[in-house]
Amino acid sequence: MSAEQILAIGREAIWVMILIGAPGMVAALLVGLSIAVLQALTQVQEATVAFVPKILGVALTLVVTMPWTLEVLRGFTHGLFGRIAGLADGP
Repeated sequence: MSAEQILAIGREAIWVMILIGAPGMVAALLVGLSIAVLQALTQVQEATVAFVPKILGVALTLVVTMPWTLEVLRGFTHGLFGRIAGLADGP
């Protein structure tokens, strides 16, 4: 296996990681921003007020995007196993 192939697999793995993590991170960003604006308007500076909705928002987002996430992981794993099987055939 050449260095270019290894770098391509690493690049694809990082891209899959970004794709899978993005929905949860965007949900946390949006919920956190809206709670911060609400806290600034009401002057309630309680840490749990920001933490609990953020956790619920991220959990809900992960549940909703689970089929898509599994499909992305399945595609990456299938391709990776195909590359591994191709190594057995020789150069």
